[in-house]
Amino acid sequence: MTALKEAPTPESGEKRALKPRRGRLSVGAVIVYVSATVLALFWLVPLLWALSTSFKTEQAASLGQPIRWIPEDWSLDGYKVLFERGEHLTWMLNSTIVSTIVTVLTLILCVLAAYGFSRFDFPYKNVIFASIIAGLMVPGQALIIPMFDLVNALHLSNTYWGLALPQVVAPVMVFILKRFFDGIPRDYEEAAKIDGAGHFRILWSIIIPLAGPIMAAVGIFTFIGSWNNFLWPLIAATDPSMMTLPVGLGTVAGGYGLFYAQTMASAVLGALPLLIVFLIFQKRIVEGVAGVGLK
Repeated sequence: MTALKEAPTPESGEKRALKPRRGRLSVGAVIVYVSATVLALFWLVPLLWALSTSFKTEQAASLGQPIRWIPEDWSLDGYKVLFERGEHLTWMLNSTIVSTIVTVLTLILCVLAAYGFSRFDFPYKNVIFASIIAGLMVPGQALIIPMFDLVNALHLSNTYWGLALPQVVAPVMVFILKRFFDGIPRDYEEAAKIDGAGHFRILWSIIIPLAGPIMAAVGIFTFIGSWNNFLWPLIAATDPSMMTLPVGLGTVAGGYGLFYAQTMASAVLGALPLLIVFLIFQKRIVEGVAGVGLK
């Protein structure tokens, strides 16, 4: 007698529907992965070439042919010369201090401004916010002369504050944080107000913890922008001991002549702090960008 197969029940069909389908990748997914890989290689190849050149001797680095990705004679002379001069470490320290000041002040001011625009109603609110957003259309180069006159009048030339304060204003960061704060439900604040919490307590205990990822993203982008800033530190810092890393590498370092190994070594050391910071806060940056809906 032939055994009859049991008919599938609705429950079994639902279980099969809930199981993830492990099919082949679609054509669109393959195109995305291939494109991302190609773009990653375009970004990685110059970095690898700079790293390879920094470990070559000056004679080997100056030779155009043949191209060698792996040095025949490994050398640390490029890094040794930089550390013997001492200027590179001074410039890196200046960049770290200035970028940290800019990042901290930008976060404080932008968080307060964004919270005010998001949670308060006051006269001409939309007009003031629109004027702040209009600052995005003003190129920073147009403000160089007024800022330089103001810094000189305040006797802040060749100081960390003179280098940092003009970089603090960031309208785009106010817009990003306000957009994120608008998406936070007000129920949390109402419950806190019932318990007697004021606005600063609400901001510190509720808004800021919920906005941790986006604040981390804003802080990292601000730090990177300040670290790479060249024009304002070039104008505001005339003393070589107060120069930041981009200015020092672009001006003073060029006076020693064209040394490829040393140049690549200085470039690697200059990019290393940013790479470390990005790797440490990579998860926060991705969460912040995804949370605010940026592309």
